[in-house]
Amino acid sequence: MATDRIQSVKRSVEVNRKKVTKLEEDLKDIKSKIKVKAPRPTIIISNNELAIRKTTVEPNFTTKTVLTDSTWHYVEMYFKRKQSDKKNKKRYEEALNYWSQSKNFFIATENLDILSKPLTTYYCFLNATKALLTCKSVAFDTKHGVSGKRIDSKSNNLNNEIIFIHPSGVLSGLCNYLKQPVRTSPQNRREEYTLKDILYNLEFIHRAYNMTYTNQPELFIPVEEPRFVHEKSLKKGWIETKLEPQYSNKTTLSKLKGFEIDPYYDNSDGYVIRIKKRFKWNAPRNKPNAISGSALRSYYQNHRNRFRYIYSANKLWYIKRADLDNSHIIDRNSLILMFGAMHRLSEMSRYDPNTLDKHLSGKAGWLISEFITKSIYQFIDMISSEITGDDFRVTGFRT
Repeated sequence: MATDRIQSVKRSVEVNRKKVTKLEEDLKDIKSKIKVKAPRPTIIISNNELAIRKTTVEPNFTTKTVLTDSTWHYVEMYFKRKQSDKKNKKRYEEALNYWSQSKNFFIATENLDILSKPLTTYYCFLNATKALLTCKSVAFDTKHGVSGKRIDSKSNNLNNEIIFIHPSGVLSGLCNYLKQPVRTSPQNRREEYTLKDILYNLEFIHRAYNMTYTNQPELFIPVEEPRFVHEKSLKKGWIETKLEPQYSNKTTLSKLKGFEIDPYYDNSDGYVIRIKKRFKWNAPRNKPNAISGSALRSYYQNHRNRFRYIYSANKLWYIKRADLDNSHIIDRNSLILMFGAMHRLSEMSRYDPNTLDKHLSGKAGWLISEFITKSIYQFIDMISSEITGDDFRVTGFRT
């Protein structure tokens, strides 16, 4: 009887041992499934991790974000430092003169009412653009390069406010600098847009636009931490970014032409997406060879315009949709669109303030007001980055 009891205990111990082993195997399997993978390695140059920069043409990847509440003085000091080069002294002196005028128009704008702001804001844009083109040695005609007209004086509709971009002038110079030259043909020697369409294509007032015109789809998808990553074994690099959880679904992904989900990540709580196209990247000890450096610059130029940011104390990045096939989409840098739209509003402010007042009192009043008051900060932040190659951010935040 004692022997039977011992055998029973042994059998019970063996059963429990098997249960424990099974539980350990199940736990190990669960842990392997929920294990968070380390992020892909960021591309590093000169000890600096590469992320998408505000600058579109000549970004300085090796500098830290500049913390300042105003870029005016920083850019002024930049021009003065550049004047130490005797060969280019005159060029930077002229650029500084334009910059100083732009600053004065900016200050004047702050003290004007909404009907008068467009006039001084436009001249702020004009002179800041001249400063950029002068310091970058981009030739430009001194004409403005933009004009406008109203096609129906009886209808208070933004579709009736027409903006023309001409192949010569300051705005044309800006287009050339941004590698988006004015497109002309024998039948049409200038580009033509409506004020409504231009406002539709501006990221920093897009919420106001969609609340004003509810029948048009959203153009901008918010993303986080757009950066350059690489796969060492493949010797390839690409741009990676994160979708916010509420946008991490197949519907949103279908709107992002040229992007795909990265299966390397779990993606259950939020999608990590990447640009499908790759570039060659071979950088032993973070020192890229000539081919890789050239491939990176070319890749950046080809894909940077898909990303847009909003001037803010926070990092607010968006991808502009490229899947919509309609005539309201304008494939233009926001600097160009802001310049053109503000010129049209400045014409109304100067020659026809009553019409501008009707727009401000009408359906699109809040939208236009948001553009007039916010665009000057967005424009100057963007142009400051293009001049210096640096990123700027309001003080008091860790970067």
